[in-house]
Amino acid sequence: MKILVFGRSGQVATELLRLAEVTALSREAADLARPEVCAAAIHAHAPDLVINAAAYTAVDRAETEEDLATAINGGAPGAMARACADLGIPFCHVSTDYVFDGGGVEPRRPTDPVAPCNAYGRSKLVGEEAVRAAGGQSAILRTSWVFSAHGNNFVKTMLRLSETREALSVVEDQIGGPTPAADIAAALLTMGRAMVAGHAGGLYHFSGAPDASWADFAREIFAQAGRATVVTGIPTSGYPTPAVRPQNSRLDCGSLEAEFGIGRPDWRAGLARVLQELERA
Repeated sequence: MKILVFGRSGQVATELLRLAEVTALSREAADLARPEVCAAAIHAHAPDLVINAAAYTAVDRAETEEDLATAINGGAPGAMARACADLGIPFCHVSTDYVFDGGGVEPRRPTDPVAPCNAYGRSKLVGEEAVRAAGGQSAILRTSWVFSAHGNNFVKTMLRLSETREALSVVEDQIGGPTPAADIAAALLTMGRAMVAGHAGGLYHFSGAPDASWADFAREIFAQAGRATVVTGIPTSGYPTPAVRPQNSRLDCGSLEAEFGIGRPDWRAGLARVLQELERA
């Protein structure tokens, strides 16, 4: 099976390259700011499955670069989905919990109303809507708090800060499911293969378990890494950022398990593997 992946150096794309034989397109090969180039690449490669694992992910910078974020996160996935629809190719697209307003305490279901609270979330929602509007065989996978041994992520930031600080203040009133990029990649491959075999696709959620706060996540990182850094929990108001962050990033992942047999991974086990990889690097 020929699998075409948009993104090459990102966290999920890197794991896809490890798990399967795929053709992964770098930014130089397919500039997501030019959606027509992405569509042309699909027509040129004529794969059996397309996975979009690339995105504009600079959440705070998106507040001042919303047009660029929307072109990459909205226009490009739409062009990919339309090209796939034209060719009859299944299309898998990675999205985010940021399409919700971040309120409440209940896990959000795929069918719940969306209302992004920042520019990044708005740009990702444009992408979701464009993928669905294309009318082809597509699957959108919303996820949260992605981490791995590569790229920029919370785990690597905490480890770097702990090298010079004995104590850190970390937000404790934002709750979500940290999700290993390796598990996201595996889920996308399972979904994509099922779609090649005839599954219609749809809209799904996938995040690690159990749900935790950023402060909880940091404490587990330091515990597993053997770092003595003390974590003090603070409210969101104590760590202001240009982009509003959702306080509730919990995701109901039941439909993904029911349809594909993909359960929520234990992020603590995923963290152990990531730390082992970083130790070997």
